[in-house]
Amino acid sequence: MTKKREVESSVKDENLIEMRRQQMVQGAIKLFKEKGFHRTTTREIAREAGFSIGTLYEYIRTKEDILFLVCDSIYDEVQNRLSTLATGEGTVAGLKSAIHQYYQLIDDMTDEYVVMYQESKSLPKDALQYVLKKELEMVALFEGILQTCIESGELRMTQEEAPLAAHHIVVQGQMWAFRRWALNKHYTIEKYIEIQQNQLLRGIVGGIG
Repeated sequence: MTKKREVESSVKDENLIEMRRQQMVQGAIKLFKEKGFHRTTTREIAREAGFSIGTLYEYIRTKEDILFLVCDSIYDEVQNRLSTLATGEGTVAGLKSAIHQYYQLIDDMTDEYVVMYQESKSLPKDALQYVLKKELEMVALFEGILQTCIESGELRMTQEEAPLAAHHIVVQGQMWAFRRWALNKHYTIEKYIEIQQNQLLRGIVGGIG
């Protein structure tokens, strides 16, 4: 697992740090989506979060710290939501369940994903590397599921093809966040998941001629 980047705080109460930073994250997501990272001020984030600018700087040092916390909170939620996946089943049903849970999470966190991918380029280099590594860990989770399905004979796919298929799954899920403004005119999230699953699996399920 990737070592978590530390964000300095002058407050020592871990519960209070967690609560205040979550308030910052929610306020920042709203403002970054409306105005972008560079046009949003820390004073505006503090106001949106419900406390003073002085209080805000007790929990972070820079605006980039807040952007990092936004990105990190997304991956924490992804890890929490996907931690129960049956990655070792080696079945198509298990793969479809994993895709469904991940795409549903994207639907629940659309604003967060849009902000992260639009603004992560503004992170300091070390923080950006952390975020990119977390992204690859998510891809690796799906690659592991695909590999077990290959080993069980349920997928007609080579070991070499599995990493690309895993990236495909992750990116196609994220497309729902970026293109939902157009896609939801034609599909519900459930129909989108069903079509994406079928398109992915068509031709790679074992036994199909």
